Amino acid sequence: MSFSKETKSELCSAPVFTNEYKIAEVYGMVLFARTFSPNEISFSTESHAAAGAFSQMLSSLTETIVDMNVRLTRRGGQTNIYTLSVPDTNDCQKIYRFFGHSLQPNLRINRANIDDDECVRYFLRGAFLVCGSVTSPEKEYHLEFVVPHKKLSEDLQKIISEITELNISPKIVRRKGNYIVYIKGSENVTNTITYMGGQMSAIEIIQNNIYKSVRNAVNRKTNSETANLNKTALASARQTQAIHLIKNKLGLEQLPDDLREIALIRLEFPEYNLREIGAALKEPLTRSGVNHRIQRILEIAEELSNK
Repeated sequence: MSFSKETKSELCSAPVFTNEYKIAEVYGMVLFARTFSPNEISFSTESHAAAGAFSQMLSSLTETIVDMNVRLTRRGGQTNIYTLSVPDTNDCQKIYRFFGHSLQPNLRINRANIDDDECVRYFLRGAFLVCGSVTSPEKEYHLEFVVPHKKLSEDLQKIISEITELNISPKIVRRKGNYIVYIKGSENVTNTITYMGGQMSAIEIIQNNIYKSVRNAVNRKTNSETANLNKTALASARQTQAIHLIKNKLGLEQLPDDLREIALIRLEFPEYNLREIGAALKEPLTRSGVNHRIQRILEIAEELSNK
């Protein structure tokens, strides 16, 4: 499964706590579907999770019927393509009115459906599920929304730019008749995925970035210690992933002081070995002592991941 599909599966499993948030997420889905008009609503996806979320949430919210067709394609290997559509024109018009659009095509964002910051979070998640993708972090750090209409792409760009938690400015480029709203950079992509509710996917990006950082740092020291490079990088990435899991699910402030100090140093200096971490502590510690505390951190992360 591609990283983009994995991310969408995680987002679809995230809970939607109120009806207001559900409306915002479904609105993001229908507005950024391939076709959204009073006479036709449809989109296609390779994500079974996104297809299921679109069908179930739209049907239950608006009491309309959504059809799903599946076909197999050999593009990039055998892949299922799911096509979702609302077959009844009356249902299309009902959905159009439900979200406050007139029956004349009006492909601009109706902000009445996303009238607070938390609604924006769910709206962006819905948009990503139907028209978004994210590149595997092993290749590059790139997240994009494929939008068929210029004004709609500009509206989306503006909304993302206004999210204070992200503090990013996405760009727009034209590609094959569509308008691509895109975000680049590991930190920007990680923060955007986390904002939408994809914490584990974000951790995977962080882990990959840490691995690259450690690998490059060790390579600068020596090109001959390949085995040590992999060992150090993988250990650091595993530890950093555990710390971020604790940070997201529990909060580092909940850790005992001795463990929190170790965790913060590991996040700031991913290239450090255990001796260097021990030397950086307020009260220096041996390699064995550092390793003992890190093992306690890993145990806490494992307990949280099993809950």
